Amino acid sequence: MENLLPLAEKIAAALIARGETIGVAESSTGGLISAALLAIPGASAYYRGGGVIYTPRARAALVNITKDEMEGIRASSEPYAALLATRARDLLGATWGLSETGATGPTGNRYGDAAGHSCIGVAGPVMQTITLETGRSDRRENMLAFALRALKLLRESIEKAPSKHL
Repeated sequence: MENLLPLAEKIAAALIARGETIGVAESSTGGLISAALLAIPGASAYYRGGGVIYTPRARAALVNITKDEMEGIRASSEPYAALLATRARDLLGATWGLSETGATGPTGNRYGDAAGHSCIGVAGPVMQTITLETGRSDRRENMLAFALRALKLLRESIEKAPSKHL
């Protein structure tokens, strides 16, 4: 967690300065992304909310993604990460949505992805998705690596976006 906090501080400062907000939907990071963002004093100014979307049941109940919307999309993919980030942003009325979905380990997931596979999405003034492959099977290491990369992608996206205050 300590590795995540310096980056979360920079994100918090940028969001506050820009008057923007974030909503988070994470899966295999288990809440680490939200925990890092919430560990920064003043989080209520920029953090709208988040959830751990770990199962299809949670996906339906917490972010209202239907089976029809999942047609042709599988979890742990960039299209799903984009959908999840967009839904988190929209449902929470945030400027930005951040999502993560993957396979932490020690084994892969039911979709054939190896342990260490994560797809991360950002939805907002800048839209981005990436796939991270750590090549590791250690669950805790992967959870931290996924959360760190998600926060880095969010920071990169914020830096690319034009500020409405400039």
